Amino acid sequence: MGSPSGPPFDPDDPDRERRERDTEPIPRVDPDDGLGYGSDPGRPGGPSLSDDAGLGDGPGYPGEGPSGRAWIRDPEAGYQSPEISEDELAGLRADASGMAPRRVLPLEDEPSSLVARYLFPTERYRGEWKRHWIHLATPLLIGVAATFVLGYLSGFLAGRDVGALTTVAVLLWFAVMGWVAWRVADWWYDRFILTNKRVMVVNGIITRQVAMMPLVRVTDMKYEQTPAGRALNYGTFVLESAGQEQALREIKNLPNPNELYLRVVEEMYEPQAVEARLGKEADEAKADDGA
Repeated sequence: MGSPSGPPFDPDDPDRERRERDTEPIPRVDPDDGLGYGSDPGRPGGPSLSDDAGLGDGPGYPGEGPSGRAWIRDPEAGYQSPEISEDELAGLRADASGMAPRRVLPLEDEPSSLVARYLFPTERYRGEWKRHWIHLATPLLIGVAATFVLGYLSGFLAGRDVGALTTVAVLLWFAVMGWVAWRVADWWYDRFILTNKRVMVVNGIITRQVAMMPLVRVTDMKYEQTPAGRALNYGTFVLESAGQEQALREIKNLPNPNELYLRVVEEMYEPQAVEARLGKEADEAKADDGA
C-alpha cells in the first residue's frame, strides 16, 4: 500500500477545518420540498437552480449546509395580501349617488350671532373663519417687549427717585397694552364668511366694514403659502373678478388654506354635491337621534 497523498494529519493545524469544509460535498436536496434545488437534465448529476430559488448567508434557513450557504424561498412565493376591514374601505368608496368621499372638514350648522345679521333669508350658510393666530404675532411681540423694557425703565427711574418719569413709563405701558387688547378684539370680530352665493369679510369693532364678492363673479382664485405658512398652516387668498377692482381681493392669514380652498371651489363648481352631502348628513343625524 502506498502512503496517502497530502500532508500528514495534524490536529493542531489551523487550516484543517477550512480545508475540510471547502472539500465537503454539497448535500443533495429533494426537489419536492419546495427549496428550488434539483438536477439539471442536460448535465447528469449537476445542480441547477429554479426561478424561485435564492441564496442567503444567514443561519437558520431551510437547507443550510455546513459551508454556511443556504437555499431560501423566493419572498414573493409566500406573500399574503393584507387584510383590510370594511370600516377602512368605507371612507374610500363612492356612495350610491356616485359622490366621492369627503375632502373637506364638516360644515358648520348655524352662523354665529355676529355673522347671522349679514345673511339674507334665502342664503345658505357654509361657514365662518377667524384669521390664523399668526395675525396677532406683531401686537403680542410688541406687548411682551414693552413689558420688559418699560418694566426695567420704571424700576430704574424709581431708584433714581424720579416720580414723574416713572408715572409716564407706567402710563405708556398701559397705552401699549390697551393697543394690544384692541388688536386682539379686532382679530376676534374679524371673520371670513362663505355662503352658497358669496364670500364676505366682516371686520371692525366700532366702525364695521363688510366686503363681499358673489361667487358667480369670481373668475380666478388662488392661495399662497410662505414657508412659515406651510409650517403653521395658514395662507393668503387672492380673488379675481373679470379684471375689475373689487372690495374683496386679498385676504391674509386664513387658517387651513387647502381645506378652505376646496370648500370654496366645491361651492363654485359643484353646488349640487354640497346640497346632496348636507341632505345626507341631516338624514344621518336624524337617524342617530331616532336611535
